[in-house]
Amino acid sequence: MTGRHDTPVTLGWMREGTAHLLRSADKLDDDAFAAPSALPGWTRAHVAAHVARNAEALTRLATWARTGVETPMYADRAQRAAEIEESAVRPAETLRSELVSTAEALDAALDALTAEQWQAQVRSALGRAIPAAEIPWMRIREVWLHAVDLGAGASVADLPDGVVDLLLDDVTAALSGKDGCPAIRLVPADRPGTWQLGTVPAERTVEAPAAVLAGWLTGRVRRADWPALPAWL
Repeated sequence: MTGRHDTPVTLGWMREGTAHLLRSADKLDDDAFAAPSALPGWTRAHVAAHVARNAEALTRLATWARTGVETPMYADRAQRAAEIEESAVRPAETLRSELVSTAEALDAALDALTAEQWQAQVRSALGRAIPAAEIPWMRIREVWLHAVDLGAGASVADLPDGVVDLLLDDVTAALSGKDGCPAIRLVPADRPGTWQLGTVPAERTVEAPAAVLAGWLTGRVRRADWPALPAWL
């Protein structure tokens, strides 16, 4: 299975996800950007603003990897929140343009990395040391999932199978280390293999298509008959 540092594959998923997100944004008229998104407390403009600012933050990581000069994604969480709020009040036309221009800048910054620079250590927004090769995977999660949040017809069913599998790996590991995580065996109905959430042995089994499971773990699919989960991020 493809790993999250396999850039020949993940760069393709990133670009495909960017195109998918832009198509979703283009389905919205300007007034629709002021309407609520699928994320509590955020309008669609907030989602678009976040995705654009995220591209800039990841470009800073790519620059760090290329130059060796420490360039964090954000100074702190307050800076991240302030940038989103400031950007979310911009006209819809500006937000559309920034979604494109910031994605193109990130793409160019990643294209400029050498094989050695892909292995350079940088830090995620949460302070985790990662190789630059993880940057495309970080962006994949943003573009594919936030396309769903725009509420313009995209769904978790659109995610490529490999992205779904990596999300299941990524999110089960993240959630399993959090307080209040239930012990659940996840059984995809449409592919072999299982995933474990929380501790072993599992207290129950949840079966559904893999994309639905990934959507539930990331908060994009809600099922009242399934246990409550801690926040992923």
